[in-house]
Amino acid sequence: MSLFRRREPLHVRLAREAGVPLDEEETVRAPWNEVGIHGIQRAAEWDVVETVEAPELEGDRAAFVALPGGTLVVEEGPGSPDPLAQAVERELAPPYRAEAVKREGGLWAVGARRIELVELPGIAGQEIELSSHPDDRVLEIDGERAFGTIPQLERPGHHVQARRVDGDLWEVESAPL
Repeated sequence: MSLFRRREPLHVRLAREAGVPLDEEETVRAPWNEVGIHGIQRAAEWDVVETVEAPELEGDRAAFVALPGGTLVVEEGPGSPDPLAQAVERELAPPYRAEAVKREGGLWAVGARRIELVELPGIAGQEIELSSHPDDRVLEIDGERAFGTIPQLERPGHHVQARRVDGDLWEVESAPL
């Protein structure tokens, strides 16, 4: 018998000493392999998810923004996604952004999330990014550096993205730096 030979495999001895049970194949059941224990939970993408029977809607996809007052700004899909909006609005009041896909037959799955809207009159472009650090501030409009300020988007220590929804109305997202 070799001087360095173990009587039991190392993983078995370590598991036994740690009080961790082994299964039939003598592999350690690590608690981090169980559902819900590993990693950081992903943020929910939708505030509301609904299924809607709407065989009259044409196409396979829809994307729209619901504005306060009931106006729907359609970005993709049928010209009037009213049945989808009605289903969402049983749970979520405007403003919100919604996306839908057609399933079998006339069944649609629609997801929607709350959004923040800001009125920015006189701003050219379609997309704005503003990063405010204590020592630096960067403003870009449609990917080009811009000078000046947009007071409605100023949030110190945040990266702010805005995209035009309709006219002077912009959807705004903000994340701390």
